[in-house]
Amino acid sequence: MQGDPSTFDSVSKMVAAAPIFLAFGIFGSLGLILVIYAFLNWQRKTSISWIKAAARARKSFWKKFNLPLSHHTWTEEFSLCGKPSTCCVCLNSLTLPGSPALLCCSVCGSAAHYHCAPYATKDCKCVAQAGTAHLLHHWTERWFDPDDNSDTSSLCYHCDGICGIPILGASPVWHCLWCQRSVHVKCHAELFRERGDVCDHGPLRRLIISPLNVREMCTEEETSGMLSSIKEEIIASSIRRRMRRRRRSKNFGYQKGNTSENSLFGNALNWLADLKNPLKSDQNTLKKDKSVKGFREYAISVNQTKRYMLMDLPKDSRPLLVFVNVKSGGQYGAFLRRRLNILLNPVQVFELSSSQGPEAGLELFRNVKNFRVLVCGGDGTVAWVLEAIDKQNFESPPPVAILPLGTGNDLSRVLGWGGGLSHVASQGGLLSTLLDTDRAAVTMLDRWKVSIREENSSLGRNIPPGKAKFMTNYFGIGCDAKVAYEFHSTREERPEKFSSQFVNKLLYAKEGARDMLDRTCADLPWQVSLQVDGCDIEIPEDTEGVLILNIRSYMGGVELWKNDYGHDDDFDQQSMHDQTLEIVCISGTWQLGKLQVGLSQARRLAQGRIVKVNIRNPFPVQIDGEPWIQQPGCLEISHHGQMFMLRKASDEPTGHVAAIMTDVLANAESGGVINASQKRMLLQQVALRLS
Repeated sequence: MQGDPSTFDSVSKMVAAAPIFLAFGIFGSLGLILVIYAFLNWQRKTSISWIKAAARARKSFWKKFNLPLSHHTWTEEFSLCGKPSTCCVCLNSLTLPGSPALLCCSVCGSAAHYHCAPYATKDCKCVAQAGTAHLLHHWTERWFDPDDNSDTSSLCYHCDGICGIPILGASPVWHCLWCQRSVHVKCHAELFRERGDVCDHGPLRRLIISPLNVREMCTEEETSGMLSSIKEEIIASSIRRRMRRRRRSKNFGYQKGNTSENSLFGNALNWLADLKNPLKSDQNTLKKDKSVKGFREYAISVNQTKRYMLMDLPKDSRPLLVFVNVKSGGQYGAFLRRRLNILLNPVQVFELSSSQGPEAGLELFRNVKNFRVLVCGGDGTVAWVLEAIDKQNFESPPPVAILPLGTGNDLSRVLGWGGGLSHVASQGGLLSTLLDTDRAAVTMLDRWKVSIREENSSLGRNIPPGKAKFMTNYFGIGCDAKVAYEFHSTREERPEKFSSQFVNKLLYAKEGARDMLDRTCADLPWQVSLQVDGCDIEIPEDTEGVLILNIRSYMGGVELWKNDYGHDDDFDQQSMHDQTLEIVCISGTWQLGKLQVGLSQARRLAQGRIVKVNIRNPFPVQIDGEPWIQQPGCLEISHHGQMFMLRKASDEPTGHVAAIMTDVLANAESGGVINASQKRMLLQQVALRLS
């Protein structure tokens, strides 16, 4: 069968036109790439010109008013997550492929290359300004984009215009490191005439410790180092002038070079070449300068521990003491600490580590009235801070709020602060969380003492009781503690694997699946006996784990006691401040998995005030997620007082009433109407009645 001639003609025409379409596609793609490159290059140059214009105006303003300034506190960073993409010294990119580790200021948020950091301008915010009459705005370039969608930072403080969009004709922007407000450079002169330049700390004014109330305590070593610091500043200033002169001469020579390089494609090649080694000439200058030695070591040695004293705080202030565990959960602590240093005074932010506990911060705030504590970490970190507060014997202990960074975050869930950083982001970001801390209501939390008495089976006698442990959430023995112990051991050996809360839960589930096959705790009813308020409690034969509860949340939000569910027993409702514990049992890790998705219920065994757990063989146990292998002996759990906690104010009327009453009692103490012990007693009654 012969084909239609018109069909063959159409096919031949299409084949003949194919090279033309291909050529159009290639040239169109190249044109689109060049247009995109030209736009990105224009945007980059516009942003840099913005920063330069803002920096020139800022320097002239600072020279006129002689503002107190401080050195940057550089810390080594290997990731650009949440940090600037431009070096604050050379204004070149920090995001080049294969770039070495950079330095980031933990106080103001600016970042720099290693070879640029020693020559950065001394323009960080000064955290201690005692003796100064007024706190002035610390205007600076905006090196970072705030993670909070706040009108305070996105709109001009004077004209209410949008800030942060570098378009043609738009004014550069300054950002205050104390109140987080932004202002157009062109609006600042008029703002200064109308309102002056005194800073009021913005929406967080009650939580921030003003630098006017902070005095730096100089030691002999710091005094002897002042001369060397001045010498280093002079050397750095000289190098900065040399870098600027060299950059100007380089730009001048480039403009008078070959005219063929003025083409768009030629500019692209030169720009890419500059990106490959942005500071080659400046590095050569540094290498030739024999007066500067060890600038890399200087760059990272500025971050030193200083001593401060707080004095003359306003009566209406509610200063916030912050503890950050950088190793909790997904290890977001370092980023969070940097953001808190920017939003608050770095003097009130403390990092918890094996070498520094909460005692340093609590000692600094010992004589501060009505301060509050924010713990950034998991349940174990919260228990650590609560124990330190208990040991300080405050006449009126500070209430504690939680910013959840751990894996389970059960106490944070009960108090309304959420189960992780994703909840914080969905509620408006870190700034909104700090504002909620200021408006939170005080509630009570029972603390329990776990006395451990081990038996020495070889000698047939008891070992004297060792150091007691304390519980706030729950105590577990059996399969759940076994899974927690294996998870904890793996995290200690390979911490790099635990990069996020989601990954942590996956690894936790993996350990649970392994225990499901092993069933190492199947003999628990014959190895463990339970006694509640002097009465023996029978443990069912299929039990592989026993849980003693103080709060309603377990294992990331699972409610085991189930207050709202209909039961055929006569047990009371569960509460975290009724001085009563609830005891349940589970039949293995398979039931734990079903509890997570609501397909099973734990068996309720007892309620009581004193619980004794007798162990005949070594068994895994855990307290608030901190596991270990317990040797044979007796563990007795008894009430150990109550702690003040901060519950996020709910939309219900009682939530607002509790928050208002908390503030009224604090004002009454500040005014001398009541004393600290009376305030503590009244707060306790308000918290119990309005919870």
